[in-house]
Amino acid sequence: MRGGGGNFGVVTSFEFALHPVGPMVNLGLLFFGLENGPGALRFARDYIPTLPDNATAFLGIGLSEPPAPFVPSQYHFVPGHAVIIVGFGSPEEHAALVAPLRSAVTPLFELVTPIPYVALQQMFNGSATWGLHAYEKALMLTELSDAAIEVISEHVPKKHSPLSFCPTFSMRGAFCAPAAGDAAFSGQRTEGYVFNIGGASPTPDGYEAERTWVRNFWDAMRPHATGSGSYVNFIAESDEDRVRASHGAEKYQRLARIKATYDPGNVFHLNANVEPA
Repeated sequence: MRGGGGNFGVVTSFEFALHPVGPMVNLGLLFFGLENGPGALRFARDYIPTLPDNATAFLGIGLSEPPAPFVPSQYHFVPGHAVIIVGFGSPEEHAALVAPLRSAVTPLFELVTPIPYVALQQMFNGSATWGLHAYEKALMLTELSDAAIEVISEHVPKKHSPLSFCPTFSMRGAFCAPAAGDAAFSGQRTEGYVFNIGGASPTPDGYEAERTWVRNFWDAMRPHATGSGSYVNFIAESDEDRVRASHGAEKYQRLARIKATYDPGNVFHLNANVEPA
């Protein structure tokens, strides 16, 4: 059932294999305005693959900065791109990792600091509070090509809500170690990015505009992706073709056969659904 998600039942217990982290890690958040955002994304694209195994990166593309204490007041709710480098080594090692990014493109502001790992996990909670009217679509990108960055530069300014942005996850390192059929996470196991376009409105009357923005943005990015598939938790509506593409043909067929055995009536269908074979 690897990769089947919620298609086969309800989890009643978990056994975890844990890895020691922290309790403190190192955060480097550099925020770039839209005017020099393309340059920052191009540099980040070339720089991220050079990071050591004890560091990782996250891109907050189209992020509107909140009125947090570390954000200068003139940049509250200003859209731009956040490039985040997280290091699990020493502060000195982390400072050396952040320096090339700062030197390549001047950020509007930055936050470089040790941070509790549990606080790092909660950094973007404010963008996904309970009760939002939200919609999302995602793609897998092999790289942030110049053409993809042009699409980003065209569509990010068209969003309406400051809560809408594109959380973009760097997939490398240990992610690439298992074979495609050997892990719960479906899809390609090669280096690249999960590019999620998330639209969110605090009120119902703003939902339609954000959903239209997401769909138009996704359509424009689609030619630059590996296919129509993505991380299945970022599929907000039923779409068998995209679910099939996200799993891959071989895994989808295996899951559909299992579904026909254990849930032939498709009782568990309120998910990125795999239909019984």
